[in-house]
Amino acid sequence: MTETSRRGADKIAWASAHMPLLAALREELLKERPFSGRRIAMSIHLEAKTACLAMLLRDGGAEVAVTGSNPLSTQDDVATALAEEEGVVVHARRGVDEEEYTEHLRAVLATRPHAILDDGGDLVALLDPPYDELVGGCEETTTGVARLHALHREGRLRFPMFAVNDARMKHLFDNRYGTGQSVWDAIMRSTNRLVAGSRVVVVGYGWCGRGIALRAAGLGARVTVCEVDPVRAVEARMDGFDVAPVADAVREADFLVTATGCVDAVDEKALAHARDGLLLANAGHFDVEVPVETLSRLATSERKPREGIVEYLLDDGRRLYVLGEGRLVNLVLGDGHPIEIMDISFAVQTLTLRHLLESPPLPPGVYDVPATIDRDVASRKLRSLGICIDSLSPAQQAYLDHA
Repeated sequence: MTETSRRGADKIAWASAHMPLLAALREELLKERPFSGRRIAMSIHLEAKTACLAMLLRDGGAEVAVTGSNPLSTQDDVATALAEEEGVVVHARRGVDEEEYTEHLRAVLATRPHAILDDGGDLVALLDPPYDELVGGCEETTTGVARLHALHREGRLRFPMFAVNDARMKHLFDNRYGTGQSVWDAIMRSTNRLVAGSRVVVVGYGWCGRGIALRAAGLGARVTVCEVDPVRAVEARMDGFDVAPVADAVREADFLVTATGCVDAVDEKALAHARDGLLLANAGHFDVEVPVETLSRLATSERKPREGIVEYLLDDGRRLYVLGEGRLVNLVLGDGHPIEIMDISFAVQTLTLRHLLESPPLPPGVYDVPATIDRDVASRKLRSLGICIDSLSPAQQAYLDHA
């Protein structure tokens, strides 16, 4: 075993030791082998936790091929260990350009998978037209599900996809608590700056934005939320946060984090009002929310004061800082979501893939994860925590059924 492979194997072992749901599922899958004879292609942020998922699917009998879902989120030591020690086909490395990134996506699709596990929708976008062996797949991100619905409206989604992101046991925990903790972990690790007493701006108040704002407040920051949805803006206010347009909020901001899934979450008008020293980070899937190209055009000089941070010096003397090239900050500059969070999400993924492959063929479309899977994963999580809850009596169930 090489030193690189050993480092990756140690990371995988650490993650696996803290994933009780996947451990229990592994025992079941090793006995039942529900994925035998099936090929599964994964496009995912390739690090220790996702390696555990790939190994679980392999243990269930699948032939697994994996690539990254972001040019900067692959951890090379984990990718090496997965390929050299675990027998998983890997096409991924950190720091690829767009051409090589697409080549890797095409390489895993060349295995002609029966099912795909997508993170952001890049595999689906390349699968046109599909082939006969393809049964369908799962999508685990907000951005990816939005892309699926757009493709379906346009008549371009030619196979069934399950919106794993919309499962309650996914977005209520992964998007909120996972994103909330991992974003601030990455920001604090890369900047070594104090959050307590600072002014934080969170752009977007979906489940990810909620988590980012909640954790910032917990660290002692004063938080302002920026939203275009009036309902979410009211919710943010009632959750105790200030609410303002981006161009106003940046005037006093120390940190700004985007989580919108949309282009130009911060525009040139807002940059004109940004406070000297503002740190900008993106928590959305694609690098389209923080205006890196605009800053490059406006800047008189650029430099890297710390690893993963670029300083843009503007002609009026203000310095603005972009973390992780404007890409997904918690994975570019951190390890992604906490292990226990991904244990939950990957249990949902695994059971949904099994449901897909064992069900009668479905017509093209975007499907909800069955509620039975949500309840199953929730029950497994409670058992892993040693928690018991009440159940409805027959009389209570009858009352509710006829209410």
